[in-house]
Amino acid sequence: MISVITGVSVSGVTLGVAALIVVLSVMNGFYDFVREMLVSIDPHIRIESVESTGIQNVEEITSAAITLKEVIGVTPVVEGKAMLIGEGQQINKVVVVRGVDMSTVRQVSTVLDHVDFGSFDVARSDGLPGVVIGSSLGRRFGLFPASSGGGASRISLVSAQGLERSLTKIIGAPPFRGFEVRGLFELQSIYDESHVFVDIEEAQRLFSSGSAITAVEVKLSRIGQAETVKAELQEILPSGKYRVKTWYDLQKSLYDVMKLEKWGASIILVLIVLVAAFNIVGSLTMVVIEKRADIGILRSMGFRKSDIRGVFLLEGLFIGILGVLSGVAVGLGLALAQKYFKLVPLAEQESFLIDAYPIAIQPMDIILVVIVAIGLCMVAAIYPAHRAAQLEPADAVRSMG
Repeated sequence: MISVITGVSVSGVTLGVAALIVVLSVMNGFYDFVREMLVSIDPHIRIESVESTGIQNVEEITSAAITLKEVIGVTPVVEGKAMLIGEGQQINKVVVVRGVDMSTVRQVSTVLDHVDFGSFDVARSDGLPGVVIGSSLGRRFGLFPASSGGGASRISLVSAQGLERSLTKIIGAPPFRGFEVRGLFELQSIYDESHVFVDIEEAQRLFSSGSAITAVEVKLSRIGQAETVKAELQEILPSGKYRVKTWYDLQKSLYDVMKLEKWGASIILVLIVLVAAFNIVGSLTMVVIEKRADIGILRSMGFRKSDIRGVFLLEGLFIGILGVLSGVAVGLGLALAQKYFKLVPLAEQESFLIDAYPIAIQPMDIILVVIVAIGLCMVAAIYPAHRAAQLEPADAVRSMG
């Protein structure tokens, strides 16, 4: 019976450790996927002015940022919301207009590489500036660049500020600005539905911002250095005038929720190991009862209480190590099988950007799981070890009789 209970304890630890490794790997996989998806849209670092007027001294900011070791690209951006109105069509949609500098935008953004129809051309031609819109938005409203089948679609944009000013005047129409669709880009459907790109000077005219810009976006050679570069920029830039945000800060609430889900699921799964640890208490306590005579003999031969305690703590450690090593082997095996063979697909995968549960194995997670599991097994062995150490030789001799 003792062997059976010990086997159940080892199996419980194995199951708990394997489940923890698999779940943490899946959570890490989703986190990495979402991060890569968002970072393909968001900059690694974004510098904004604390004042509503925007950044005026653009050259000073870009020059300071590009001198840092990890910075490989810097570009100014003008961004704001506007109403998109289709020429001759019943289209009224609020979109985010991003004014980009064509000479530097490729250093930071990958959107130029994701144009699937037309080209990323926002220059002024034949009196009209160009606009590049998301493919989802274009197909939804029938907006396309010029092709052999016909000319380019034309749209108008009016800023929220311009629309507000026109509504407060008795006479006067909203300051519409016409654009010609030159290309369709495809990144993420939600982003494609709500973002359009124009030249930075056209955006400044649209939002009446003069020479000011909304932000300076920075790309790093290593995304993991974002916090370090943020601290360096905060030291270089004038104090109190600018906000420096990393890719994590830009989507902080989403990343925080994902981390909370990861550790919440981990705490729940640790309960499996905890239940297995209770089995260790039972099995070792039964060993103490069964081996009372042997313990008494050892004590009469000169073994100290600490020696007896150490024997049972060591047995608890052995049970923990056996269960943990088995769990790590099973967990890593399942995680790697899912990563390379995609054993478990996502339900209704056509609605997702991936077709199976993603896996990302982080060594620190494995180390933490091992430490926690072995620690719980050691804690579970404390009571039986203490009880064995308190056994007196005289009591053991009487039990033999």
